[in-house]
Amino acid sequence: MIRAVRNLFRVVRIARTLSRHHALFPLETLHLPATAIQVIGFLAGRPAPTPDLRPGQRLTAALQELGPSFVKFGQSLSTRADLVGEDIAADLAELQDHLPPFPTPEARQIIESEFGQSLDELFSEFGEEAVAAASIAQVHYAVTTEGRHVAVKVLRPGVEQAFQRDLDLFYWLAENIERLQPAFRRLRPVDIVRTFNESVDLEMDLRLEAAAASELREHFEDEPTYRVPEIDWQRTQRQVLTAERIHGVSIDDREALLDGGHDLEDIAGRTLIVFLKQVFRDGFFHADMHAGNLFVDEDGNIIAVDFGIMGRLDRETRRFVAELLLAFLVGDYRRAAEVHFEAGYVPRTKSVEAFAQACRSIGEPILGKPVNEISVARLLAQLFRITETFAMPTQPQLLLLQKTMMMVEGACRRLAPEANLWELSKPFLDEWVHDNLSAETRVRDTLEEAAATVRRIPDMLEKAQIAADVLSPEGVRLHPDSERAIGSKFSGRRNFIQFVLIFALVVFTLAILFKL
Repeated sequence: MIRAVRNLFRVVRIARTLSRHHALFPLETLHLPATAIQVIGFLAGRPAPTPDLRPGQRLTAALQELGPSFVKFGQSLSTRADLVGEDIAADLAELQDHLPPFPTPEARQIIESEFGQSLDELFSEFGEEAVAAASIAQVHYAVTTEGRHVAVKVLRPGVEQAFQRDLDLFYWLAENIERLQPAFRRLRPVDIVRTFNESVDLEMDLRLEAAAASELREHFEDEPTYRVPEIDWQRTQRQVLTAERIHGVSIDDREALLDGGHDLEDIAGRTLIVFLKQVFRDGFFHADMHAGNLFVDEDGNIIAVDFGIMGRLDRETRRFVAELLLAFLVGDYRRAAEVHFEAGYVPRTKSVEAFAQACRSIGEPILGKPVNEISVARLLAQLFRITETFAMPTQPQLLLLQKTMMMVEGACRRLAPEANLWELSKPFLDEWVHDNLSAETRVRDTLEEAAATVRRIPDMLEKAQIAADVLSPEGVRLHPDSERAIGSKFSGRRNFIQFVLIFALVVFTLAILFKL
């Protein structure tokens, strides 16, 4: 009860802020009774004169006034065009996570507390002014006692408590939406908040961001044209991250890049290919690839920073995305529909033909444009908007991918507006598809799965025996006919293993023969 009263008062304060910015319209999407919206509007008070802004821009301004948690939640909602609409999602994607810096003495105190050392023992120089400040942390330039130039990221004081307070409100709202509006359960509002919560928790521990940077750096250690700053692990703790200081020009600064003699189309193409390698080759991608986190050094190398938000895709999801994009790009809408059903994303009770028709309605307008204007991110966003018709549950990992792809495409198109980005990336995509979607690959994967199953059989038998030993003294017994059937099934374990291996070999041989 106390929680409900506390959160109701907070909702009224939030409504007042939304009303001032003429941004109460999200309440209408929840299909609340008209009376409820009128009451909220009354409690919110008289709004200011209507600003000459789009609805998404008004909502963006309101979220920025509400504070860091709402800014970050708005950024996460920018992936949900199916919830807020494509235009509003695009405006939410422009939310900037900037705050005034907190005092440098507090940053010094946090660093000394984390390491149990004075700042002078760690750094010979430490910048008095923060060079960047956001909702979770701020950055200072420094020089280590060994003479290395570094960037030091320090967690904002009290930020964890502030986010937890707002997260409790978000959970409460999501729980009530699911309870009062059953139609919204398919959209998993509680899961949306939980995903946001997990993302924030990762960002609150700077050791995890450091680990993400280190892992990404390993994946590209043989590719010098894409660089990730090296982590100084001796000066990194939960509230402090120290990394190599980078020097470069923002990827959005076209004039400076041209003055430096860089080929903008080449940089755009390499940026896209780096992203595709992270997604398809590694299944681990930098999910905050906006222009503010991408730089180009004097040699034309691309440098990435800020790894608080990362995405992971398992092998099956990568294949799903690859097959989906391939089907759309060649206009095979039936196949685009089938991969959704094969992945289990669309209930079997729905019609493949109807879903293929929906895919065509999305693909034709987008893919019918000139090739240099085709946006795969827009295609995915449109695809997610038809989920309600086909009762397709939300897939958070795909939403994060779509959001990041939107960022990357936007940065690349601003850099080289006339470039045919997807043609530049075609060699990599062709090679990946050949290596991962060919008949031989599928046979190899089938053999690996069969071998894994074979390896699990002894453990399964052992667990079954333990269960039987535990249950038998208590008088729990199977019917004699069932015991004989099970005994017959597992007594020939060796024969079963041989059968699996022989069957896999036959499948492999047939696949090769058919290919020939």
